[in-house]
Amino acid sequence: MLFAQAQTEVTSILAGIINATTPLMTLLVMLFVFRDEKVSSNQVFGLLIGALGIATVFGVWNGIGKNPIWAVTALLIAVLCYGISFPFSRKFVIPLQLPSETLATTQLICATITLLPFYLYDGIADDNYRALPLISMIALGVFGSGFAYIWNFQLIKDAGSAIASTVTYITPVVAVVMGLLFLGEPLTWNEPIGGAIVLLGAAISQNRLVIFRRA
Repeated sequence: MLFAQAQTEVTSILAGIINATTPLMTLLVMLFVFRDEKVSSNQVFGLLIGALGIATVFGVWNGIGKNPIWAVTALLIAVLCYGISFPFSRKFVIPLQLPSETLATTQLICATITLLPFYLYDGIADDNYRALPLISMIALGVFGSGFAYIWNFQLIKDAGSAIASTVTYITPVVAVVMGLLFLGEPLTWNEPIGGAIVLLGAAISQNRLVIFRRA
């Protein structure tokens, strides 16, 4: 809901790049909430690099540009929710040993119940529904939520929450390509550079690129 609302004011390119910070948020939650591991020098350094990447994406030297502060905040809160969901699922949901299809179905039913009051209050369109938006929403629901979360729960079960969260590495690549080709969205120089810095920070924080070696 936060991503959808924020993207009424920001580009899908920006939203996709910010989504790539999910591994960093996941690590923060694991370290300071679930405390599954001790904080290493690589992890601290990686988180700092990731924060620099986020700042670069937003172009903080110009404030936050044309991006409304509420939309930026919504994006960051949304990614924090993703960061909570991975270790939470690993600790409390996966041990139930339920099929991934059951977990994904239950999650989407809960989401539907949560959003239903908002839809009934202010979600019914006054004009006629058009075919393309309807098809797009169905495709997004079936593939982007349905199948994606079945695979997501299976990945968390097989590889752990930290590894599973790295699937968001591909998000900014897809978002940039789709935004440029189909939406004609502008791409500023700092967005891809900041996105690359974010991915570098995530790789360092998850020990995929070791900077500080133990003595």
